Amino acid sequence: MSNDQFGSRPILAASDVLSVEQERRLRTLTHVLYGLYALSLLIGVSAVVAVMINYVKRRDASGTFYASHFSWQICTFWWSLGLGALSLLFQGIFLGKLILWGTVLWVAYRIIRGWLHLNDRKPI
Repeated sequence: MSNDQFGSRPILAASDVLSVEQERRLRTLTHVLYGLYALSLLIGVSAVVAVMINYVKRRDASGTFYASHFSWQICTFWWSLGLGALSLLFQGIFLGKLILWGTVLWVAYRIIRGWLHLNDRKPI
């Protein structure tokens, strides 16, 4: 970024405009991914779509605070999948339902916490 001849207004270089555009795209994508994870509480397959996008776009987020959100989302997916499988092992007893509901609440908490941090433009 450089200043004009009077030094009063910054002039954006082409690379600065691209980085602003990239930031906007990453922000929008991260919002969409949190939405897909939230939707997964009703339609589980949306989390599979979201984690696939996380892995494909992870390199684009590298070096930005969005990378922490991508890691947060990926971690949430894998832990919830593991806990969901564990709840299936105990599905015939009360413990299975307890694990399942605990997992749902934990995923909801992580979605809300991550989304709030994203809204504040903070890493998670």
